[in-house]
Amino acid sequence: MRSMERRRRSCTLAACLGAACILGAAPAPLLAAEPSSQQAQPSRASSGASAVLWREPEDIGSRNLFYGPGGEGHQPRGSAFTFIKEDLAGSNPKFVVRDDTRTKWRIKLGPEARPETVASRLVWAVGYAADEDYFLPEIRVQGMPPDVHRGRKLVGPDGTMHDVRLKRELAGQKTLGDWQWRNGPFSGTRELNGLRVLMAVINDWDLKDVNNAIRARTGRGAVPDERVYEVKDLGATFGSTGLELTPAQSEGNLERYARSRFIKKVTPAYVDFAVPRRAAWIVLANPREFLMRLRLRWIGQHIPRQDARWMGGLLARLSPQQIRDAFRAAGYSNPDIDRYSAILRSRIEQLNAL
Repeated sequence: MRSMERRRRSCTLAACLGAACILGAAPAPLLAAEPSSQQAQPSRASSGASAVLWREPEDIGSRNLFYGPGGEGHQPRGSAFTFIKEDLAGSNPKFVVRDDTRTKWRIKLGPEARPETVASRLVWAVGYAADEDYFLPEIRVQGMPPDVHRGRKLVGPDGTMHDVRLKRELAGQKTLGDWQWRNGPFSGTRELNGLRVLMAVINDWDLKDVNNAIRARTGRGAVPDERVYEVKDLGATFGSTGLELTPAQSEGNLERYARSRFIKKVTPAYVDFAVPRRAAWIVLANPREFLMRLRLRWIGQHIPRQDARWMGGLLARLSPQQIRDAFRAAGYSNPDIDRYSAILRSRIEQLNAL
């Protein structure tokens, strides 16, 4: 047993040393900053009128952040669902189900359920696309197989699940692929920089390109050939500023969010945020993961101050009650709502003071 333990420690140490060597030789462009904001600030990409990242939220002060982008009319009707399949994408337990109206929903369990519900509402409120997410404290899914790959301990014998995020699957919507933060069609625009600021506000550290989506819709009300650019995974929010040892520390952790640094550096022209930061040192045991996280740090850095203030101005149009409603929709307790809301308002004030 002791010899096995020594071998495990040696393997971990070797991995860490190997990563350290790689870090020392990493080329400078990995951490290069984005170019400064363009003067003309369209909501559509200059490379094609069909690409849309942001729309002017003229009704921001009256948007209902309790029900979110789907509104009251698209919320789940009841708490009984039928199992369709398991979704193995990502790292959290997810299942596709349908309700009595045959509407499909994508269930997510675990520590991301609550923060993602809040984040989707804030992103939508200031003009960006977001999924129609809802939170239910308890549901029951009929026909759940006993041998699911993930989340077995979170599913009761009768299919009961607690603290569930449900994403409505919209008819006629297709995901065409993902988009890149660095080389996408909106690079350098105020709208993309504003989105980078918003990710820092909510402590979204998991900003991999694969967590972005290009969406297209068909059918009634759809704009022909329009491509909507969206951050589709907002679960790694309202916790720490980087990947920690456990998801419970990284996502939806009020104490980590309260203690986390927000603005790291301010110059006359630019501002650096503390999100995303490098992963915890324990992640060095996986050098590939650690290096990938290092490459994301530029997203929160070297952002024009006027673009940060622009985002602060949008967020400042939300009332204290709207902000509280976003957290209330995710089932947080009143004391937690008070603290989360206070931190969020403080960050908004800091943006507007830049």
